[in-house]
Amino acid sequence: MDRLDREILGILQEDARISYRDLGMRVGLSANAAGDRVRRMRQEGVIRGFTVIIDPAADTRSGLVVFIDVTLRLDTTAEEFERSVLTLPGITEVVHVTGGHDYLVRATAADSGALDALLRRLKKDAGVAHSNTRIALRAAPAR
Repeated sequence: MDRLDREILGILQEDARISYRDLGMRVGLSANAAGDRVRRMRQEGVIRGFTVIIDPAADTRSGLVVFIDVTLRLDTTAEEFERSVLTLPGITEVVHVTGGHDYLVRATAADSGALDALLRRLKKDAGVAHSNTRIALRAAPAR
């Protein structure tokens, strides 16, 4: 990956729907050359996909959007946790992190009762010793 690839990735992170023509103009390439680079990075796994980021306040179907800091029990391996947590309802993202916790889990819950049930299942079924939950109130638009 060279400087142009990194520049293209930065632009795509801002706007994944940009046309190859506009992308090429921004980095000094033709539309075809820009498209070729994007396709190559997709084939190599550098770009794993494109997504839509929804403001939690705008998505009234999902109820609560929560971020759960998780510390695993000593008898739980990372592999066991990852395999188990992904089977739970409402889990949208699981990230292994540094710092005071082992994982950051993003999830949705219909209401506080559903959140309580999810937290109980994390501790009972996924090997979580401690958790700290934050509820998203709103999200600033991505740039």
